[in-house]
Parts: sequence; C-alpha cells; structure tokens
Amino acid sequence: MSNFSSNSPAARTGPNIPLVIACGCIIALISFGPRSAMGLFFQPMTEARDWSRELFALAIAIQNLMWGLGQPVAGMMSDRYGTWKTITVGALLYASGLFMMVDAQSAVALHVSAGVLVGLGVAFSSFSIVLAAFGRVVTPEQRSIAFGIGTASGSLGQFLFAPLGGTLIQDIGWQNTLIVFSGLMLLLPLLAAALRGRSAAPAAQPGVVDQNLRSAIAEAFGTRGFVLLTIGFFVCGFHVAFITVHLPPYIADLALDPAWGATAIALIGLFNIAGSLISGYVGGRYSKPIFLALIYLARAVAIFLFIMIPATPLTVLVFAAVMGLLWLSTVPPTSGLVAVMFGPRYMGTLFGFVFLSHQIGSFLGVWLGGKLYDETGSYDAIWWMGIALGIAAAIIHWPIQEKPVDRIAQQAAE
Repeated sequence: MSNFSSNSPAARTGPNIPLVIACGCIIALISFGPRSAMGLFFQPMTEARDWSRELFALAIAIQNLMWGLGQPVAGMMSDRYGTWKTITVGALLYASGLFMMVDAQSAVALHVSAGVLVGLGVAFSSFSIVLAAFGRVVTPEQRSIAFGIGTASGSLGQFLFAPLGGTLIQDIGWQNTLIVFSGLMLLLPLLAAALRGRSAAPAAQPGVVDQNLRSAIAEAFGTRGFVLLTIGFFVCGFHVAFITVHLPPYIADLALDPAWGATAIALIGLFNIAGSLISGYVGGRYSKPIFLALIYLARAVAIFLFIMIPATPLTVLVFAAVMGLLWLSTVPPTSGLVAVMFGPRYMGTLFGFVFLSHQIGSFLGVWLGGKLYDETGSYDAIWWMGIALGIAAAIIHWPIQEKPVDRIAQQAAE
C-alpha cells in the first residue's frame, strides 16, 4: 500500500487513501465470496427440496443476468448518491436473498432469492462499485494498480469462501451456512463508511466543463473505443462462466477423478489473485488495449491446447493455473480504459454498462454449454466457440485508442 501515500498536504485534507483501499478490498472479498460458493449448495438444496438440477442452474443463470442488468443502475446510484448508500442497498438485498434461500420451497422462491435478490445484491456491492470508488481517490498513475488490488481481493474471496463454505455446510448444515453468509453481508455498510462520497467534478481539472449523466452515457456510446471495449468484455464473461460451471463435469467426462474438477476451480481462484495483481502492474505501464488483446489471444491458445492434448491430471492443473492468471486479469485494464477515456466522474455508470455485456456473455456461456451438451453429448462445440471468441476479442481490442475523449483533451489543454 506504500504507493498510496497520504503525506502531501492535499492528501491530508482529502480521503484517507490507504483506508479507502483497505476497506474496499475487504468489501470486494466479502461480497464476491458467497456468490462464488453458490455451487456448494447445488447438491444439498436439490436433494432437500427434490428439485431438478436444471431448476437450480436456472437460478444461478438468473443471478448472473440480474448482476449484469443491475450493474449500470448501481453505477448510476454510486455516481449520484455515493458509494456508501449504494453498497448499503446492495448489502440489504444480498443478505435478504441469502436468508430467503433457507426457506425457499418453490422454484419461484429460489429464483427470486438466489437469482434476483442475490444477483442485484452483488451488482450493488461488488468490486465494480469498489473500483469506481478507488478511481475517484487515487491519481491516474495509481489507478491501474489500485484496480488490480481491488480485483485480486474479489479473487481472494472466491478462493477463501470455497473451503469455508464446504466446511460450514459439513459442520452446521447448508441452511445455517446461508444464515452465516447473510450475516456477513451486514458488515459491508460499516466498511463502506470509509468510501463515503460521490463523483463530483474533479477540483484538479478546473478546465473541464461539467457534464450530466445523460450526456456522459451518450458520449460513451458514441465513442468507438468504448463500444469495442464493451463488445470485447462479453467474451470474458462467456469464458469465465462456461469454465466455472462446466469444467468439472467435462473433466469427469474425460474419465478423470471428479475431484480434479474441484481442484481446478480452486486453482483458478488462487492464480487469479496473482493474475489480477500482475495485470494491474502491467496495465499501468504498457498499452492497455494491446495487453487485453494478448490476454484474449492467450486464452484462445490455452483452450486449444487443453482440448487437443490428451487429458491427464497434470494437463488439468496446468490449464487451471494458466486460465487463473488470465481469469479476471481483463478487469484492471478494462476499467482503466474507461477511466482514461472519460475520467472518474461517471466511471461507476460507464463501467456498469461494460460489465452488463460481460454478464450477458456469462449467461450465454452457462446456458449454451448445457444446451449444446444436451443436444450433442459433447462440449466440443462450445470449446471451439470459446477459441473463436477469444481470437475475435483480441482483434476487437487491438485498435482501441488509450486516450481521453476530445472533450477532455481539448479542455484540459485550455
């Protein structure tokens, strides 16, 4: 945290940046944890309620979609009313959804609780809102590494909550585990107090004319680089969601011990921490669009080699480690590009629209994976689709220009 110094006179009168970073990272860790552990409740809940697997899987698909649909709204609320109010709303939605899952007896109850409420809760409290808060308090030079640290914290939540959830379910049962997770969400408003504040016209940019939200959105979608970035982030969601849900059964289909599937997901989470931090460092020093293109190309190569080389426990572990490094490494440069193009004022809103594309990709990755498998008895088609999308994303990101829009560039020069 030494990069985020508060020794200057200006810093002493502003936010306590190390405190903001620390609290934001804990928020990202806690909010990402239960959501990433939802798969642990798959078997005990379907057995207890006599539900089909499709019914539970649809609830998780709805959760992904609601997370995406809620993200732009959460971003707008954060930009207009402040981070603390936004995360407080998210915490209440998240806690309510987890608590309602305990007594969900019908498909509607499950889809409302695990799907709608948890999905919206994540949207209003996850790392996207935290990164926007970071973007408002750190300098442009510090943003990339700050975004990397925040993203890595969410990854750490994924890594920690998997064994925590498994242990709690075994020791106290799935219902009590959901209650514990629900209670943890109530810590978020306390932590978010350090992130109080909303986007305002930066005092450091007196030459920039004030801009309202509607014109900011219109400007973004009228910018070629933003549109390309949004389209490209769809591919990230497609890859991540498909692999998270379908890699374990794919490994079992290859006649390997199913335990290797769980190990692979845990390893992805572990290497994701390193990948996010490395991405934050690289994105702060080199071209973000080219870096993103290389990430997506590397994913395509990794998937190609994985499905072409005979599967062994070693190839599974190597694939998981490589994909972990590439997993959410897209987030720091993607969010960083939004901040570079348009500044931090409406970053929560604009990154929310980019993230919506990610979650649409997530929904399709999960759904198409199951649909194509049911129709063909194989995951081959979806793997090749993932390779093609990775190459397409690399092509899409290459021409993006890492520079402020003309409005900011011209007015800053005045």
